[in-house]
Amino acid sequence: MMTINDVVNGMIFLGTRLYMDLTSKEERNTRPTALVVLNTRSIGAYKSVIEMVQNKEAKSLWGNQFTFLHVSLPELYRNDESFNPLKFIKETQTIIRRKRNTCTVYLTGVLLEYLRKYRGPEVTAKYIHGIIKNSSMGVSNVIGPLEKMTLSNQRVKGLYYMPINGPQSLTVTTISYMDELRVAVGTEKGFIDPEKFQTCIEKAFNMIFDAAVKS
Repeated sequence: MMTINDVVNGMIFLGTRLYMDLTSKEERNTRPTALVVLNTRSIGAYKSVIEMVQNKEAKSLWGNQFTFLHVSLPELYRNDESFNPLKFIKETQTIIRRKRNTCTVYLTGVLLEYLRKYRGPEVTAKYIHGIIKNSSMGVSNVIGPLEKMTLSNQRVKGLYYMPINGPQSLTVTTISYMDELRVAVGTEKGFIDPEKFQTCIEKAFNMIFDAAVKS
């Protein structure tokens, strides 16, 4: 079974591969690594804010709890078969699920919490920066509000988020708001052409859509 999140990740990875193929034929089959950020608050038992306020003995931790996965992007071209966008998405899903189901996810989350608690935020930030630096791109997604938001009595029509000043050349974030998905892309100036990358993402979406309709 494939989720919308699997399709979105596949589209981002496919668009990245198309951009690499467009800019340099020599890099079409290199193995770039994406750093996928996962929420770990749901590990064990997820508690809402109301439940944690009512039950002070709740084991769920307050604040953001997250971990990382290093995921290699699937190859775009194969000599033994013709390219199929749906198979590309399936391979992306398999890679992420295989790594997500290992104990590495839990252990990394525990390590980050212990670093924050016993070594302080500066040491934790330095460790996280080192992890981010050893990847080619970052991918993060958040399930946003399902109802309308207001800020200072002004209706929020849409929102997105983007970490800045990171060591990665490419950062892609996705967030849903009232069942609408928004994808934000941050690129290194002078290294990645944002307009070409956007075109490749749109091409990836169209390839996936056409393949899904034909199937």
